[in-house]
Amino acid sequence: MSAALDPVRVDRLKKAYAVRLLDADALTPLRPAEHRPTHGDVVLAEVTSVGYHEVLELADGRKARLFVGDRVLVAYAARYAPDHFEAELPDDLGPCDLVAAGGVLGKVRSGNAAVSAPPTTVRPLSLLAGPSGRPLNVADFALPAPPPTGRRVPTFVVVGTSMNSGKTTTVASLVHGLTRAGLRVGAAKVTGTAAGGDPWLFRDAGAALALDFTDMGMATTFRVPLERIVAGTEALHGHLTAAGVDAAVLEIADGVLQPETAQLLDHPVTRALADGVLYAAADSTGAIFGVHRLQGDGHQVLAVSGLLTQSPLGVRETQAHVDVPVYGPSDLRSPTIAGELLRRVTTPIPV
Repeated sequence: MSAALDPVRVDRLKKAYAVRLLDADALTPLRPAEHRPTHGDVVLAEVTSVGYHEVLELADGRKARLFVGDRVLVAYAARYAPDHFEAELPDDLGPCDLVAAGGVLGKVRSGNAAVSAPPTTVRPLSLLAGPSGRPLNVADFALPAPPPTGRRVPTFVVVGTSMNSGKTTTVASLVHGLTRAGLRVGAAKVTGTAAGGDPWLFRDAGAALALDFTDMGMATTFRVPLERIVAGTEALHGHLTAAGVDAAVLEIADGVLQPETAQLLDHPVTRALADGVLYAAADSTGAIFGVHRLQGDGHQVLAVSGLLTQSPLGVRETQAHVDVPVYGPSDLRSPTIAGELLRRVTTPIPV
């Protein structure tokens, strides 16, 4: 084992959002002869070329410009992003790619043709150890299990056709509408890739507490075992409940065809938590497909939202083929509409 990192140099490291809960003091570099990276391993790396990701989202949310030679604290993980990169865990501690601005390292497998540049590349310098001497992982900094409350909190789940379909805007809008209706609201993003913008937007919209899967010790949820994702989802919901919220809104990232999303939606724990689903879509075809699929699987779909609501024609196309309302962000921000959605999930369904 090497000596601890120089405190002066630690202060100059760019610590990414994905490892924001890491205490950067008293870290010791580890350079094992052989090590196959595992999900969430914390790594000190040096930027060797600046490509698509020109900035790193820091622990405090600031977007720090990257330069060749920068030393960064990041985490290994896979990534699923049809609009950007598909990436897997590297096989070793050799050169690899920065695959998300929130501080995720992987090996790019494919990229969207619209991506304007190759990935930013890095040279891993060392794993990091704490006082125990073993390699640190973001799982080491997960929130503790929430205290049991015995409360049942009305819970909305927001899912969509794909990334960038309007899910986060839908969550924030509903949070704002429920808050304006006088409720204390909690929000959590339960799957995805480490990035602080979503939970901060939830807070800006009025959430009394906003969390995400990184609080449960996951840098991303792609390639993570389903039961770990389910446990994280249940714990995030438990923390919101323990905070005394009157309603909770959970976002499931990516689209209904993404493997972890599809499995999570179908899991008994998720079904037990979810009182109703809002579906975000980029276009009418995706909206119609998603609503029918979810309803066919037994989910109570409350409304459609998302990017398609920017198009009056897209709204009309959708409304002609689904039996649920189509609401844009301004609709969901209305305390009247948000309150009606709450009433629908808290009123017993006649049998």
